[in-house]
Amino acid sequence: MRSAVSRFYSRLVFDKPWLVIALLLVITGGFAWYAQYFRLDVSADSLMMEDDEDLEYSRTINQRYGVRDSVTIAFTPRDMDLLSDESLAIMASIRDELLAMERIVSVDSLLNVPIFGDTPLTGISEDYATVTDDDIDREAARQELLNNPVFNNAIISPDGQTGAMLATFQQDERYIELINRRTELLNKEAAEGLSAQEREELAQVSAEFDAYSVETAELRHQDIAQIREILNGYQDEVQLYLGGAPMIADDLVTFVQNDLATFSLGVFAFIVIALGLIFRRLRWVFLPLACCAIAGLIVVGILGVMDWRVTVVSSNFMSLLLIITISLTVHLIVRYRELRASRHYSPHDRLLRHAVLVMFRPCLYTALTTIVAFGSLVVSGITPIISFGWIMVMGVLTALIVVFLLFPALMSLLPKEKLADRPMRKLNVTGALATLTERHGKALLWVYGLVFVVSAVGISRLQVENSFIDYFDEETEIYQGMKLFDDKLGGTLSFDVLVQLPEVQDSFDDGFDDGFDDGFDDGGSDQDNNAYWFTADKMNEIRRMHEYLDEHPRTGKVLSFGAVVQLAEQLNGGEPVDSFLWALLYTMLPEDLRSTVLTPFVSVEHNEARFNVRVIESDPELNRDQLIREVQQGMQEEFGLEADEVRVTGMLVLYNNVLQSLYQSQILTLGVVLGAIMLMFLVLFRSLKIAVLCIIPNAIAAALVLGIMGWLGIPLDIMTITIAAISIGIGVDNTIHYMHRFRREFHRIGNYRETMHYCHNSIARAMYFTSLTIVAGFSILVLSNFIPTMVFGLLTSVAMVVALIGALTLLPQLLITFNALGDEQHPDGEHRQAVV
Repeated sequence: MRSAVSRFYSRLVFDKPWLVIALLLVITGGFAWYAQYFRLDVSADSLMMEDDEDLEYSRTINQRYGVRDSVTIAFTPRDMDLLSDESLAIMASIRDELLAMERIVSVDSLLNVPIFGDTPLTGISEDYATVTDDDIDREAARQELLNNPVFNNAIISPDGQTGAMLATFQQDERYIELINRRTELLNKEAAEGLSAQEREELAQVSAEFDAYSVETAELRHQDIAQIREILNGYQDEVQLYLGGAPMIADDLVTFVQNDLATFSLGVFAFIVIALGLIFRRLRWVFLPLACCAIAGLIVVGILGVMDWRVTVVSSNFMSLLLIITISLTVHLIVRYRELRASRHYSPHDRLLRHAVLVMFRPCLYTALTTIVAFGSLVVSGITPIISFGWIMVMGVLTALIVVFLLFPALMSLLPKEKLADRPMRKLNVTGALATLTERHGKALLWVYGLVFVVSAVGISRLQVENSFIDYFDEETEIYQGMKLFDDKLGGTLSFDVLVQLPEVQDSFDDGFDDGFDDGFDDGGSDQDNNAYWFTADKMNEIRRMHEYLDEHPRTGKVLSFGAVVQLAEQLNGGEPVDSFLWALLYTMLPEDLRSTVLTPFVSVEHNEARFNVRVIESDPELNRDQLIREVQQGMQEEFGLEADEVRVTGMLVLYNNVLQSLYQSQILTLGVVLGAIMLMFLVLFRSLKIAVLCIIPNAIAAALVLGIMGWLGIPLDIMTITIAAISIGIGVDNTIHYMHRFRREFHRIGNYRETMHYCHNSIARAMYFTSLTIVAGFSILVLSNFIPTMVFGLLTSVAMVVALIGALTLLPQLLITFNALGDEQHPDGEHRQAVV
């Protein structure tokens, strides 16, 4: 520290420890109060790129076609037939309980779908039959439904043993109003700028939207919980699974909350055990944990104050904060114990001051490099990753301040230990690594070179393809439910294909308009006028598009008006339906069927058709990006459409856009972090050679982690993209601590190998204890049922081990090989070249 700052700091923390502790407790208490406002945001929007034009388009399409949030219930009777009286009675009971909920507006199921029987096409009316009618032949009804292109694989499974119940939530007009106005103002700001009044309105609308989205998320969570409670009452008689995007989002929140609570406590417990086994003193366990608790409460409180919501990506921030805080504290502990072991008669206060002040500079630089690593995530362009970067930047700063205030203040109040320190090791791992490096240094360089090549090949195999079902363990209910929907009900998640239909001049149009128009328009209704839009050629084109999408080997159930066209031809005795009959059918179509099979899929005003295409998430051959591109290009080529006449959108497309941007984001973030850390090494060590040598072990560690992901087929997603930056950000701490001590001791010792052995038995021990503690804590994450948490824990542990070994083997060998600190010096002052 600079002398003036050092004197002020010393007077504060060493001379007035009670004041420091009191101030920290007051600050912590204040932020702890705001911790109650801490929020998780695992909504679909939290995983999107806000500047993605497809996101705005998707919202427009959802509003145009009245697409509402809904959940689907897979209904499989245990010891009865699906269409038996008992089964249908249970289904009706579930329907009634769902409709009694405040925000459920409709429930569609086998109970209300039409059974046409021998009804001719022109005989369709409001008074259609259902499976609950007394005079219905249930087996005949089953066969009709199985052959019905609209309902098969949607309302009833192809084997006829599973039914689906679609519960639709009411439209949230307030949410739509806020998101539309915010989008309008943001677009205007980007295009031409805003007036002062409009900027004020944008801030107000954004604040209202943020607050309202919290309320709606909580209400949706309550709805999902209530639906599950209803279903649990029938599980003895019927196997019931819940599906749909709102359910997946809610389960993601639940998994993240459970992992955040359970595994943060688990990591905390493992760290306690590791610290106890390493140091075997209560104070050396209590001090790190006190620092962790204070830093954790402050960070959570800051997130609550700022309404900074944690997403799936940033859900492990608490575990990372524990790592960083423990790392800083352990380095102070080990340095103090080193001084105490070598200076038996020095006063406790002097040893403490020396340990803290000497370690401040390397700890400051390790914190800054970690901040740079996490800060690099803000250039990713992906909102949840950017948020994670800023959260960790704030967390690292908080950890640094808390540790260098609380640790010395508490230590100042503790008496000097009366008993001599026990040996901290029986197996000298760090000494063994020094011996290994000395004896096999050149071979190590070849080994690391091979590791880098193998890692580079693994990186070339990296994929970004993944699915939501892969986030969950196969034993979990959500995985089993999604698998059932895939196998029996055409899939869970979907994307939309929007087609601008060609202006087809049907041969019947002219005759239909002449003479008949006057009588047909009596009453002047828009509905009658819209009937002219439904021409035979246009309907045939929609049917062909539907069949093209349905026949793709990677698609599941396709929902569109094309299925209605197929059904109409079935009811018409297998004969095509002409334009006159289509216009007549449009006016005759019952309102409840119109809202189910027409309005969500056809926009007469925009001359547009919507095809909702489900995908089989569990299909191992599914490549979403390839599927989307094939559909986009295939529709253009097959039907002679221009690029602007067919567009693919929806949740699957939006998430795929995020995934496809990850390659560029990964390269960009790694480039930024490596470049920034190189500059910091230059500032710290004032040597380009040392800066380059120090970055090599960290680059290899990051490459190895990415290479492992490539070789094991672990996809690059919004969770795993952060691991490379984390491995560098945390791993570089070891490099800085080791290099800082090596350079200082080399000038005293004058010999590379002797300096290496000295550092391996001093600072390397702190590095080893820190890494051991972190790996022990993170190992518990592999027990999570949430695959991203498990992979995060596993790869972070691997990154820490690799970074430690690289800092204790490759780095010293590079220093020796390249004579990084100049010629060696004998005790008599003569110089000689370092022996390689």
